Amino acid sequence: MSDAGSEDAAARFAPLRPKLIRIAYRMLGSVAEAEDAVQEAFLRWLATDRSAVREPEAYLRRVVTRLCLDQLKSARHRRETYIGPWLPDPIVATDDDEIDDVTLPLMLTLERLSPLERAAFLLHDVFGLGFDEIAATIGRAPEACRQLASRARTHVRAARPRFPVDKEHGLEIAAAFFAASRSGDMRQLQTLLAKDVTIYSDGGGKVPAALRPVTGLDDVMRLQTALAQRFAAHMSRLVRYGFINGLPGFVTVEQDDVLQTTALDIADGKVVAVYVTRNPDKLRHLH
Repeated sequence: MSDAGSEDAAARFAPLRPKLIRIAYRMLGSVAEAEDAVQEAFLRWLATDRSAVREPEAYLRRVVTRLCLDQLKSARHRRETYIGPWLPDPIVATDDDEIDDVTLPLMLTLERLSPLERAAFLLHDVFGLGFDEIAATIGRAPEACRQLASRARTHVRAARPRFPVDKEHGLEIAAAFFAASRSGDMRQLQTLLAKDVTIYSDGGGKVPAALRPVTGLDDVMRLQTALAQRFAAHMSRLVRYGFINGLPGFVTVEQDDVLQTTALDIADGKVVAVYVTRNPDKLRHLH
């Protein structure tokens, strides 16, 4: 291929790359794997007869989705052997970004779907594609794709908040949670938590983290009391507040310079779930 041909292919691909990475990330839950899938799609784009491609965006969506479907087969095995709770790589929104409606709890629910259900739901309900295009992408009839999306929708309905938390109020709760947990003010912290609150901590076996979710106000408060003693000895450094996978939270540097994200799922003004990501492999893109 001539240099001019490569430059033209790259120029046509570049504006589509962010959209393709969003699709791949939501399919895979991994920033690195999403970037790898999109890079592989670019290499295939370079090698294809582009004059025969009438709609480059639709063509590349199909390539990326199929690569992700192949990747999910091996990813499922890795999830099953993962040490401790598995959480998707955290994406921290900038101040100007819109809050992502594909929230962290929804992404965890997508993990329980079959790869085809996941693809049909994301492509139709999130990215707004028609079932004819989805059918061409995943190799199923349009009606079968409609049924896949419908089944997925039933599973994810409970994970979609009926009343999304107001952005400013969510960040206020995140700030109050950070202040109370790090200062050891357990009485204030308890006022923020729902009775059935659960903490998920993903260290991936690389750094200290709870190996199982901690559920219920009493057990969570016992854990937070123990952590407060550690925070007192090794002061956390707040990097920033923000929305992490659609949830209010904060980024900190903890003991031994471990980068950490904490995302709070809030319902009726109370924290119902805390998602802590500490696995350094999942935080590299934040540096």
